[in-house]
Amino acid sequence: MKSFNQLLIAGSIGLLAFINAEGQVKVSAGQVSTVGVNELEILNKLASPSVASVMPVSQLLNAPGNEALRDFFFTPVKNKTALKGKRIAVLAADGFEEIELLGPVWYFKELGAEVDIVAPKYNPAPARYGLSSPEMAKTHIMAIQYLQPVGWVKFDRTADQIKVNEYDAVFIPGGAWNPDNLRYDKDVIRFVQDFNKSGKLIAAICHGPVVLASADILKGKKLTGFWNIQTDLKNAGGTILEQAVVTDGNLITSRHPIDVAEFSLAVEKWLSKK
Repeated sequence: MKSFNQLLIAGSIGLLAFINAEGQVKVSAGQVSTVGVNELEILNKLASPSVASVMPVSQLLNAPGNEALRDFFFTPVKNKTALKGKRIAVLAADGFEEIELLGPVWYFKELGAEVDIVAPKYNPAPARYGLSSPEMAKTHIMAIQYLQPVGWVKFDRTADQIKVNEYDAVFIPGGAWNPDNLRYDKDVIRFVQDFNKSGKLIAAICHGPVVLASADILKGKKLTGFWNIQTDLKNAGGTILEQAVVTDGNLITSRHPIDVAEFSLAVEKWLSKK
């Protein structure tokens, strides 16, 4: 027979488990029954412990071997007008890697560029998925550190609102989920295709290049990307180089968060020539 404490804990957790998205309790307070304990046991078998790896920015910058990345962010920017008059669209969705968006955005703004964060139109999951989103999901996108959600960033526009002639460059950050959300969006793919035809700069880091694969603009291109998407990039017609940054025509790509400094500098160099 279960002890009183076990039943009390089971009842409390079971009570929490049966609070729906609207905050309605589906079991009465204090109710501890054989059915409730059984349901709790099933729920425990369907769930995994909430332990995850994180990559806080301070830890990333202070990690051995990342001294150059740390210096990039902590050395004052000298030329505050290097990119004055340039406008950059950052295409991003839920699940973007925090440092891969906020790092370059900070740098480009320090150089005087105008930067817009552009997200797909808000499209909540069907009710049957059992998901609930905060109200801010209508105006913000979710950041992750490695694979752990960590915060929200407000976007400026949606992909259906932007035009090619409004921007000088497009930048796509990585993150394991972000590119999958982007490559499914018709407005995003159409914009990337049209932007590529214009010959203007398209930059993508980490998992970001798979969006370019979905846009079918990689045939004959040299590029790089996170190791587990390289097969996708090859299948899309690209040639993979194992380098921190690869520039080929109007395309700049990088591999992972540690390349953020070199990636950002390459974008600056490309835009400064135009």
